[in-house]
Amino acid sequence: MSDSIFSDSLGWTAEAKEKLKNIPFFVRTQAKARIEQLARQAKQDIVTAELVEQARLEFGQ
Repeated sequence: MSDSIFSDSLGWTAEAKEKLKNIPFFVRTQAKARIEQLARQAKQDIVTAELVEQARLEFGQ
C-alpha cells in the first residue's frame, strides 16, 4: 500500500498503518477517513494502533 494515502495533516504510526492494511481494500478508504475523524475528535495529531483498534471495535469487525 502506498504512503500517498497518508499525506494529509494527521500522522500515522507504522503500527497503525499495518493495522489499516488488514482492513479489506474495498472499505479501507472509508475506514481511514472514519479513523482520522475519531483522531480529530480526540484531539490527536497522530493515529496510533490503539486508535485503529478502537475504531475496529466500534465498527464491529
